[in-house]
Amino acid sequence: MIQLFTPDDVIRYVYEETTEEENVLIEDALIGDQELLEFYLDALEMKSLMNKIERTPSNSVVSNILAYSQNYKSNQSVA
Repeated sequence: MIQLFTPDDVIRYVYEETTEEENVLIEDALIGDQELLEFYLDALEMKSLMNKIERTPSNSVVSNILAYSQNYKSNQSVA
């Protein structure tokens, strides 16, 4: 029986969400399917790039949080 793998299977493999048995089968499929291999390489690159993304809140959000936290005690006594 020929096992066909989808891009979803490859993504699971990239994020290490596959079993040892699936790993072997997917690796065999990657060797024999150029298109699947290209998708795998692209997925690895995207994962690497996404891990480098740094998110920071805007200054106004930080200011709002700090203002709220400074007034937190007084807000509690009103309720």
